This record gives sequence, structure tokens and C-alpha cells, in this order.
Amino acid sequence: MTDAPEIDLSAIPEEQRAAVALLMRRVGELEETTRRQESLIAEMNQALYGKKSEKLSEDERQLAFEDLETAVAEVEAQKVAQADDSAGQRRKNSSAKRNRGNLPADLPRIEETIEPDSLDCPCGCGQLHQIGEDRTERLDIVPAQFRVIVTIRPRYACRICTDGVVQAPAPAHLIEGGLPTEALIAHVLVGKYADHLPLYRQSQIFARSGLSLDRSTLAGWVGTAAFHLGPVVNRLAEHLKASTKLFMDETTAPVLDPGRGKTKTGFLWALARDDRGWGGDDPPGVVYFYAPGRGGEHAETFLAGFDGILQLDGYPGYNRLARPSRKGGAPVRVAHCWAHARRKLKEVFDRDGSEIAAEGLRRIAEFYRIEAEIRGMGPGQRLSARQARTAPLVAAFGTWLQEQRRRVSAKSRLGEKLTYIHNHWDGLQTFLADGRVEIDSNSVENLVRPIALNRKNALFAGHDEGGRAWGRIASLIETAKINGVEPFAYLKATLEAIAAGHPQKRIDELLPWNFKPST
Repeated sequence: MTDAPEIDLSAIPEEQRAAVALLMRRVGELEETTRRQESLIAEMNQALYGKKSEKLSEDERQLAFEDLETAVAEVEAQKVAQADDSAGQRRKNSSAKRNRGNLPADLPRIEETIEPDSLDCPCGCGQLHQIGEDRTERLDIVPAQFRVIVTIRPRYACRICTDGVVQAPAPAHLIEGGLPTEALIAHVLVGKYADHLPLYRQSQIFARSGLSLDRSTLAGWVGTAAFHLGPVVNRLAEHLKASTKLFMDETTAPVLDPGRGKTKTGFLWALARDDRGWGGDDPPGVVYFYAPGRGGEHAETFLAGFDGILQLDGYPGYNRLARPSRKGGAPVRVAHCWAHARRKLKEVFDRDGSEIAAEGLRRIAEFYRIEAEIRGMGPGQRLSARQARTAPLVAAFGTWLQEQRRRVSAKSRLGEKLTYIHNHWDGLQTFLADGRVEIDSNSVENLVRPIALNRKNALFAGHDEGGRAWGRIASLIETAKINGVEPFAYLKATLEAIAAGHPQKRIDELLPWNFKPST
């Protein structure tokens, strides 16, 4: 595809330049989206017809197509949104071409009749009379029960004049002209990203209920939902990065590389806020960012705009965040994790019963005993208790640590573990100076466990784009869960609000912690 020719704006009348510049920018955005779509389609063809595709198992092939189709659907939704934005209005998508007219007749039908606001003839002739109606059917779901929503919109006309036809407008849907209700889309999202069911397995489950919904159809729904939920996740990330203290951790997300017939290792980086340990007012939340690697530059990009305390494990990739040269903000203050320090000693003790390791574990246990007693107290109380009770113990541990390092070979297994603790000593003391800081980063580690479980059951993402969708939907589901919000109810209501044109300026209302279930 050739790039659009450049236009000399100076040759255009001044009053028209802004409009022309806006049009040029939107054309450029559409061209970039089209290039992305063409690239994804080429990768899909490679996965389908390339020689390396013969090396893939059925599970691998299904997952590859699943996430590629999801990515293509997301791009298509983006193109529709860009075209609508250019036209200044919302347009209906073309009708879905798959699975139309295949709704089993024995499914219960729930008829909803939408009447016009008034049945009075506009010309004053009197009452309008029904002359017909439009019926549309969409597949809905109540957990463990499928049903069909039949929307009836009667048409009314005046018997005297010819100008009095009235009909209620059709309600807005996330997928205009498509088969699913927003509840069904939410059900598929929860199944894939919370219950760890790949789309092809969900398709098999639907088939047992007599519903022919192939994987590619479900992938289209997921991609469309991922696109429309993107602004909510972006806003969630903005809220978290406005905090003064966050946790961060990363976990592997194996991603299929269809062109080579094998997997590569991507990463989901979890950025979390959890101030419940000291009674903070901000609700907990987590955002998962996908990156194709584990380099510290990815963490630097994800944390752009955050200035505060960051609780971490000992991964060296984070070191760049504390440097004066950090991009995207001032150097962060690092709080390292005592659970990781303890784990290093536990590994040695479990292997050879080292008495030195055992002594280190006993000393660290004293820190945790105090932490258990002050959990839930305000930051001032926690800080006072730590300075009076914990700080002397930590200082004694530091002296003990240096004594043992002089006694033990630095090249031994124990010596390496003691050196690890020494290298992170400054960050391990941060919790002593701020009552808001936790002793460890277990909060964020608990939030990466669902990702690990999904990785185990779903094998891997089918594509880098699938990894990004994975992180996006998982962010909303896990944030809902840690705020005591039922994910299906939240996603259903959020997708319905987006379909109805929820205004961007009120996007905070769609964040999981602001969800209020209908009674």
C-alpha cells in the first residue's frame, strides 16, 4: 500500500487548514491500522499454510488461530471506530456472517417490546395503530442456561394520514448486527481469562448445548471487546501510576511463534496497588502489561509518569528505574522484598541443613512476627513500632550478615545467597522509614498467580497480540476480584455501558472498584 501524497498546507486557505490537517492525520491513522491488519493476516496465512505449521499440535494450532483472529477483530473494531470518528457519527457494522439463523428453536425466548415514547400522530389525527414490527434475535446467557433475547419494535401508523409512522429506535449493542448480547461476550471473556478455558474448548462446551459457535466467531467477539475495553484499562493504569507507592513483578507468558512452529517467551508485567495493609483509602488494583522480553526498558516504559516508592524483587532489570538517567520520571525509591531474601536462605537450608541459613531464617521470622502484629494499623503506628522494635533487629541482622560473609566462601551456594542479601541491603531497609511500605512484595506475587494458572491450562498465548489482550482483560478481571466485585457482572455492565455510548469524560465510573451491582 502506498502512502498518501503529502499536501502543502500553505497552499490551502487558512480557514480550511485545520480541517485538512485533521483529515490527513485520520487518514494516516487508518493507513497504519490497515498495515497492522495486513501483517496479522499474513501471519495467519503463514500459520495455516506455512511449512512450519505442520509441526504444530492441534492445541497449538487452535491457540495460534484463536489469538490471531482476536487481534484481527480488534483491528477491525479500531478501523470502524476511526471511520466513525472521521464521519462524526456512529455507524452500524456490517452484519455478522457467521452463525446466523442457527439458534435452536427449543431455547427459551424472552421477548422485550420497545414502544415509542408516544403513540399520538404527529399531525394530530389521533392514536397510531400498529402496522408491523421488526424482530431481532441475539444469543444471551444466564450462567448454566442459554436463552434467546427477542427484541420486538412495533411500528405504528396513522389511518388517516401517511406521515405518522412511529417506531422506537433499536437499542445499541457492542457488536451491531451481531449474534451475542453483552452478557454472552462477558461470559466468554471470563471463561478464557478467569476460568482458563481457551476459546476452542468453550466452542466444544457450547456444542454440547446444541449451539454451533466456532472458535473464530468467539475470537471476533473477544477482539472487539478488547478494543472497546482498552480505554478503561488505560484509565486504570493512570490511576495506579498516580499513587505514591506501587508493587511490580513480572512472569513469563509463553507465546506461539507460528512462522517458526514453536514458542517464544513473552512476559506479563504486573503493576499493582494494595494499601490495605495500612488502611489506605485508594482501592487495590492491578494492570498487566505485555512485552516480548524481560529487559528493564519495558518496565521503564510501563512506569512512565510514576514517581514514588516501588516494591520489587531483586531482578537487576529494575535497576535502571532508580538511576538519575531514568526516562519517564524521577528516579524511583526502591523497596526490596524480605520474602525473597528469606527464600534464598531457605533454598540452602532445604538442601544441606546449613545452621547459618537456619539462623538467618530465625532472625527474619522475628521481623515477620512484628509485622503480623501491626498489620492493619495506620502508617504512623506501623512506623513507630518498626523504629522501636524492628530496626534494632534489622541492624543486628546486618552485622550478623557481614560476619557470615567473612566466614563463608563467596563462591559457595550459601555465599552467593548472602551476597544477594548484601547487594539489596539498602532496599531491604526502606520499610523501616515509611509505614506505608510493606516488608515484602507478596501482594503483587499473589496477583501473578492467576496468570501462571492460565499459562498452565491454556499452554500459551497464540500471538504477541494475544498476550496484550490477555493482559488487558486480566487487568479488569483481577482488579474486580480483589475489590470483591464479581467479574461477570462487572464486565456485562461495562460492555453494556460502552455499547450505549458511555461518555469518555465519565470513564472513571467504569473502573471495577466503582461498580455497583443492580439489585
